Amino acid sequence: MNNIHHFLAFDLGATSGRSILATLQDDKVILKELTRFPNKIVRVGDKFYWNIYALFEELKNGLRVAGNEKIKIDSVGIDTWGVDFVYVADDGTFLGLPRAYRDPYTNGAPEEYFKKIPRKEVYDLTGIQIMNFNSLFQLYAASKESSAALKAAKNILFMPDALSYMLTGNMVCEYTIASTSQILNPRTKEFESKLFEPVNVPASIMQPLSMPGKIIGNILESIRLECGIEQTPVIAVAGHDTASAIAAIPAENENFAYLSSGTWSLMGIEVKEPIISEQSFNLNFTNEGGIEGTTRFLKNITGMWLLEQCRKEWESQGKSYTYDEIVRMSDSVADFPSIIDPDHPGFANPASMPAAIAAYCTDTGQKVPENHAEYIRCIFNSLASKYKYVLDSLKQVAPFEIDRLHVIGGGSQNRLLNQLIANSIGLPVIAGPSEATAIGNVMVQAKGLGIVKSLSEMRAIIGNSVSLETFYPKK
Repeated sequence: MNNIHHFLAFDLGATSGRSILATLQDDKVILKELTRFPNKIVRVGDKFYWNIYALFEELKNGLRVAGNEKIKIDSVGIDTWGVDFVYVADDGTFLGLPRAYRDPYTNGAPEEYFKKIPRKEVYDLTGIQIMNFNSLFQLYAASKESSAALKAAKNILFMPDALSYMLTGNMVCEYTIASTSQILNPRTKEFESKLFEPVNVPASIMQPLSMPGKIIGNILESIRLECGIEQTPVIAVAGHDTASAIAAIPAENENFAYLSSGTWSLMGIEVKEPIISEQSFNLNFTNEGGIEGTTRFLKNITGMWLLEQCRKEWESQGKSYTYDEIVRMSDSVADFPSIIDPDHPGFANPASMPAAIAAYCTDTGQKVPENHAEYIRCIFNSLASKYKYVLDSLKQVAPFEIDRLHVIGGGSQNRLLNQLIANSIGLPVIAGPSEATAIGNVMVQAKGLGIVKSLSEMRAIIGNSVSLETFYPKK
């Protein structure tokens, strides 16, 4: 691969987003961050939304900055978090802002929905972990609210597809992001019309599925001129950020589990076919779409959200910590004994995360953290403990032996937590790449343009491009 190719990746998370310029040359990919911007939940009354128009402006700003680089951008790709979506009117306009998955309007929605279609049947049809914020339950909650937007909607677009539509004017429904919804059958790779019946909308409200790598269309001429860029195609990458991240694991064979570590932790394995069984149902694992028709068999775990919310509160009180300080503080109280369940409902969106942790410790008869260092250590120990529990469950259903754990994403830079995980699970932990989502986004663009041919070739290039660190278990 002697030619030089340039790609622009937009990677949008639930708290922030970035535009990243990638250069692919000589079987290596190099990333350069162009812009970084906040993504905040907007509260209006008792409803919580994403400001998709502000995100659109940030995309255009990223395009402007890319244009200033004075290079030809081969393509653009967008990945985001899962499940959230936009209602689109018959004339193509958006029917308001998209609701945020942390909106409590879905509290209790699964239990009500299961009175219409039983829980086990929903899981058998979708293979998706039951979580109250899944798209299916958002639709049901909106129906219960008699949502005017839902009633008027001609189409529904998931977040990356909605943003791609704003850039190109063309609608698609990318497979990996759709697979998070709990309305898609992973066996047939089609939407299950039966699941729409309790919502009183037809399955035709969804666009036909597109696989990762599809060219959606060129950026609209008005946007191209506004941002000072050449004509550039937008590619439907693995629109779910975790799917892009998993595509970037530089694995040499299938015998691995992965942990995508960020605000959310997602732990799982990559398999050729979905695993939908009594055992996977009881363990509440999910089957989501991956590259080249693979399935990401995984479980969602609350991740660094716990620490992020503590840090946010401490900063509001005038105390902020660098990453190095956090590690030193955690090390200073290595023997802190209390363990919390990161997925306890009380940690979903509390007014005060430290208060929620203290309340959990009190309710379970454990020592309450007395200072910031003890809160940090409590969080790290609890995450390592939870990862061991989930990995042990994965081993029960995996069709192969798991002999290592790849940790990717921003959390892979947390060397202390990586070592705690290795100690907890008793297996080597391979950390990196930290920029897995952006690299995966970029490499799917390259595959969509025919520059690389396969997932294995993508992973080989990524392996050439990043430095990995292995943590071995210690007593």
